[in-house]
Amino acid sequence: MLACLLWPLSRLYGLLAELRRLAFRAGYFRSERLPVPVVVVGNVVAGGAGKTPVVIALVRHLQARGLQVGVVSRGYGRTSPHCLEVLPGTPIEASGDEPALIRRATGAPVFVASRRTEAARALLAAHPHTQVIVCDDGLQHYALQRDVEIAVFDERGVGNGWLLPAGPLREPWPERLRRGVRAGGRGIDLVLHTGEHAALGGFSGFSGFGSTRRLADHALRADGRRVALESLAGQPLLALAGIAKPEAFFAMLRARGLVLTETRALPDHYSFDSYPRPQDKGCTVICTEKDAVKLFPRQADVLAVPLEFSPEPAFFTAVDALLAPLLSPLPSSHGHQTA
Repeated sequence: MLACLLWPLSRLYGLLAELRRLAFRAGYFRSERLPVPVVVVGNVVAGGAGKTPVVIALVRHLQARGLQVGVVSRGYGRTSPHCLEVLPGTPIEASGDEPALIRRATGAPVFVASRRTEAARALLAAHPHTQVIVCDDGLQHYALQRDVEIAVFDERGVGNGWLLPAGPLREPWPERLRRGVRAGGRGIDLVLHTGEHAALGGFSGFSGFGSTRRLADHALRADGRRVALESLAGQPLLALAGIAKPEAFFAMLRARGLVLTETRALPDHYSFDSYPRPQDKGCTVICTEKDAVKLFPRQADVLAVPLEFSPEPAFFTAVDALLAPLLSPLPSSHGHQTA
């Protein structure tokens, strides 16, 4: 009922989004072309759909191929207005939790800025041998031209198929598959499903690549030491998660035979600034890696369980095929041009 009441607003939202897209294509708004290929990993639905694990898996794959990869992000929830490189000592409030996790998990240079174009220019200036830039989110950030677009979906698919605020869509689907803002009017190149099951049926029936996700066989301490997950079986654990789907994390822990004495589901991107340290000394606190980048400086004795996310091999084959004609030997430094 509420969705029907909000439907007129969704039509207005769609009109404004279309006018903005057309303004970029017509050149009324500035759209910048970088001298290296740009891969955007994002979604067309509001809320978390598992983009960060996809970015990490993609960066690791490209690094395994011997490519120099950099990452740019807006850094959701960060307090600093400045463009900066995310380093091991960068405060989380300045970088955002997801950029910090990407940097920690891949070792790739990561830059954040309100405008991803600014972050990309700064990344190329500081790391001139970068061969590929992966943009964490930003399918609707048309100011940065892209060469490959990857849309990520979880089990929700496209929901009721309506635009915000009547539905979850940021832009029309499946129209987004057929058109984009790049030269030639191409749209989404690859669709990747991050849920346990691909989104199917009704409005959301579409093909794409699948993936698997599981918890690692170990947890990590703040100093990087590993603790076998099986060694925690039978111990009282306090599990907390400030992610899009906390209950999914708790279920995965229980599936590994862990006893969760208490669970605390927190809002996504929870800062932990006002979070009280658990008083029960008999429980070990266990959390996600995303939470750990914020918790470790406050509570070094927590354990973080990494998520092992694996797209099907055909997905990486498709990415490689799209990038192959775009990669070339690079000069010692980069310039940039606009389109």
